[in-house]
Amino acid sequence: EVQKHSVHTLVFRSLKRTHDMFVADNAKPIPLDEESHKVKMAVKLRTEYGLVLHMPTLKENLREKGGPNTGDPYGHKQYSGNQGQELEYLITGTHPYPPGPGVALTADTKVQRMPSESAAQSLAVALPASQSAMVEAGGNKNSALMAKKAPTMPKPQWHPPWKLYRVISGHLGWVRCIAVEPGNQWFVTGSADRTIKIWDLASGKLKLSLTGHISTVRGVIVSARSPYLFSCGEDKQVKCWDLEYNKVIRHYHGHLSAVYGLDLHPTIDVLVTCSRDSTARIWDVRTKASVHTLSGHTNAVATVKCQAAEPQIITGSHDTTIRLWDLVAGKTRVTLTNHKKSVRAVVLHPRHYTFASGSPDNIKQWKFPDGNFIQNLSGHNAIINTLAVNSDGVLVSGADNGTMHLWDWRTGYNFQRVHAAVQPGSLDSESGIFACVFDQSESRLLTAEADKTIKVYKEDDTATEETHPVSWKPEIIKRKRF
Repeated sequence: EVQKHSVHTLVFRSLKRTHDMFVADNAKPIPLDEESHKVKMAVKLRTEYGLVLHMPTLKENLREKGGPNTGDPYGHKQYSGNQGQELEYLITGTHPYPPGPGVALTADTKVQRMPSESAAQSLAVALPASQSAMVEAGGNKNSALMAKKAPTMPKPQWHPPWKLYRVISGHLGWVRCIAVEPGNQWFVTGSADRTIKIWDLASGKLKLSLTGHISTVRGVIVSARSPYLFSCGEDKQVKCWDLEYNKVIRHYHGHLSAVYGLDLHPTIDVLVTCSRDSTARIWDVRTKASVHTLSGHTNAVATVKCQAAEPQIITGSHDTTIRLWDLVAGKTRVTLTNHKKSVRAVVLHPRHYTFASGSPDNIKQWKFPDGNFIQNLSGHNAIINTLAVNSDGVLVSGADNGTMHLWDWRTGYNFQRVHAAVQPGSLDSESGIFACVFDQSESRLLTAEADKTIKVYKEDDTATEETHPVSWKPEIIKRKRF
């Protein structure tokens, strides 16, 4: 027969049992479980660095090393303490690694990728070649403390100023994009009025209007390899127009949101588009197949550029990063995180192995293939929608507020600022430059604007170095490191 106790007694007994059972290791920490700790760290690493850790090490590198480097204390396959050989993939942050105090990044302070085991070598990284030789030879260690000569700004090359000489109107909406055909006879514009118009370059007369997009046309490009014109728009469509029939012959389906820009590969029949769905896509022009989807950006991809040399694809995004992509693998080679605000424009220099990116905080110049930072071009304090550069080293930046700055590429000297008047009947707030491009002869600069016009600029023939001198003082400048 069960003895009947009061609830009070039963509760107290239960409490006492529980107490006896658990009080013993009351204050002891739980022993660390190796396995679960490893899993936890792996998860943390993946969430923190996943976007930039999936980079394949190139086969060539593995061949040189003869398999992955086993002498690595951290057990990372991709990153070896690389003595001598260049590592193809790296993450570039606000400064190159390791940041030698006060060392400007120039050709002779070419920065090594990862810290090496020996301290002398990592010191050698931060010094110009001449001094690092002394350090490695066990020379005077104090040479590291010698004062550096501050970098002086080289004298900018003189460029004639550009002047407005033609305004072409005809579109019924903002002119969002512009491209000149390889033969330099005509150029093409895309607009918020959903049309694509083809204009005669010499006379500025309208030759043809193409309709078919059902929303703003955001990108146009003319192929040099075939009689095709490619266009993309906010209707998620990417179209290929045959200019012999003036009809759409292909659509490239796949983007999930507005397509903001496109570019053609110079040597193979490949089209690259970038979109608000935060991806860029690589298309086979002929088969319409999506070869790769380049994912990794965390916000809309505003601009994409292609080149024949590695890295073949460069994207700039509203997530403030620039990515250099491996076309074959469809993976990121380098992520550049230096900009503080969204990157809407990227331009590749036609002759040098360098490129520039434009953002409201700065225009930055970079070296290929690793994206080493060269210099900042500061002073264009506006949302920069577009960049163009010609072989003479004139860089043009066009902004949302209608201002256009012209820079000397080598020195970053801003030699001219233009703010053209809006077309009669427009509000002043409608001055904005969405796109600009040099024609093939590089003697004309075309801008696509928010007042529904296309403006054509040319160099001022009457200007000389005497009438428009370079107002430049050889002051010592403090180069920002990032």
